[in-house]
Formats: sequence, C-alpha cells, structure tokens
Amino acid sequence: MIKHLLVAGVATATLFAGAVKLDLNAKYGATNFHTKGAVNFAALVDKYSKGTVKVTVHPGSSLVKGNPLKAVKDGTAPMTDMFIPFTSGGGKVFGISALPFVANSYDDAFKLYQLSKPAYDAVAKKWNQKMLYAVTWPPSGIYTKKAINSTKDFAGVKARTYDKNSANFVKMAGGNAVALPWGEVYSALQTGMVNGVVTSSASGKDGKLWEVLSNFTKINYAYPLQAVTINLDYWNSLSAEQKDAMLKAAKETEALQWEASKAEDAIALKALSDNGMKVDTASHMLKQELNDVSKKLLEEYLKDAGDDVKKIFNEYK
Repeated sequence: MIKHLLVAGVATATLFAGAVKLDLNAKYGATNFHTKGAVNFAALVDKYSKGTVKVTVHPGSSLVKGNPLKAVKDGTAPMTDMFIPFTSGGGKVFGISALPFVANSYDDAFKLYQLSKPAYDAVAKKWNQKMLYAVTWPPSGIYTKKAINSTKDFAGVKARTYDKNSANFVKMAGGNAVALPWGEVYSALQTGMVNGVVTSSASGKDGKLWEVLSNFTKINYAYPLQAVTINLDYWNSLSAEQKDAMLKAAKETEALQWEASKAEDAIALKALSDNGMKVDTASHMLKQELNDVSKKLLEEYLKDAGDDVKKIFNEYK
C-alpha cells in the first residue's frame, strides 16, 4: 500500500488532510515541449481537483536516472514521463509507435495510438502503473554530415538510433547503428563515434545538432510516443473525485500536446534551417527504397508478436 512506498527525499507522495502531493519525473529539460506539457498537466490537476492534488514536475530526469518503468513500479518516483520505444520492459507493444512508415501523418499516428491503448495499458498494469496520457514526437528523420538521396548514401553512416526497430532499419538501409543515451549523443558526434542521428526535428533543435552535423533529411520515419504514468498504489489511494480530476486533466493535456507537437515541428525545422543546417525532403528514390526496408521490418516484427499486437495492425490496415 501507499505507506510502504513513501521514500525519504524528493520522490515522495504525501497524503494529508484529504490532499495529496505527487512528484513527476520529466525526462527532458524545462524548455522541451513534453516537459512544458507536463507542467500544464500539473496546473490542470490542481485546478480540477480544487487544490486537493498537487503535482510537482522535476525536469531533466532529476528523479529517475535508470529505467522509468521500474522506478514507478517500485515507487522511487510516483509519476514519470517516458519515451516509450526506448523503455526497457515494454516488449513488442512499446515498439509499435516506432515502426518505420506505419504512420505517415499525425492523423495516422493518433489512430494507431488509439488502437494500441489497450495493449499499452496492459503493459503499464503489469509494471504496477497506469498510463495517463501519451503524445507523439514530431516525425523522426535522419541527421548526417552528407546528403542522403538513396540508400547508397547510408554507406559509412554510423547513426545513433533509439530502439531496436530504428537500429535494424539503419542496418538494412546500408548503414551502421549505435545505441546511445541521448545525453551522450553530442559528445559522440564530436569525437566521431557516430556521424548520424535518427531523431525528430525537436530533438535536433534542443540538441543543437547543427553544430556537429550539416544535413537533416525528412524521411518521416515514425511518430514515436512519450507517455506519462502513475504508480497504481498512489493512484488507488486517490478519491474518486481526485481520479476524475486527473483523468480530465490528462485528456485535455493530451489533446493540447498533440497540437503542440505539430507546432514544435514547424518551429524546430525553422530553427535548424536558420542555424545553417540543410533541411531536405526525402527523394522519390529514397522513399521507395526505404519503404521496401520498412515492409521487411514489419514482417519480421510481426512474426513472433502476440495476438494483441497482430490485432492492432489488422485493425489499423
């Protein structure tokens, strides 16, 4: 129960006089749009709960350094956000949003998310937590030192990838994949350990990748999700009214943040261009070649997937 989960120090939830205080670990810095969304969520929770639930957001992974699923399961942090495809323990399900070219637009990505929700909820419950909301990143592209016009240009590319799907994708396209935490990417680019990155326009902007790379190719690779969860023991300690307030705040935040993601993409692309990076749309040849790669990847992914995952793709088609 909740009394067993209270942790000395900052990552605590304190229940008193009908009110509860919750700490929310935010993976990225205070200026990141996902973190801003979490701050807005906290304000809405305070408003809708009439001050009986207080959520404090801690940017920059200041509460959780390791696996966010485990941290919330253990009660190390009552709440956290997490980049779903990179989260260990999520299995096949958490890889859905990062499959290449399955979603080709924000509308596609939202439809896929809706169909995947029951599977996400089941994984979260297995890890003793409840998913409150999830928001897509802007579509992933590839940052390189040279122009990428066909898969032949992947030769010599050592790209930082964010999950197994993106790693296999880069390898099958003809490049090399390197798994690295985001915090180590910039220094790895400086030293030449990697010379490319698969990530969004927003991450490229936040990481100032124009200082170490010169090209961003908008291949519209995937729309990976960032989610916010809460420990089930903390959740179950809330009153019905407090739960309703949090769910209302989550629903509103989710809707606002999906629109914020679209706006962030436009802002980030302009920032990349303004700082001297060449921003290109994938050529017709490159799109065709990468589509062939993505079809093979999806086939491989579904071979040993559970019925719950296969059902999602059957409905999505």
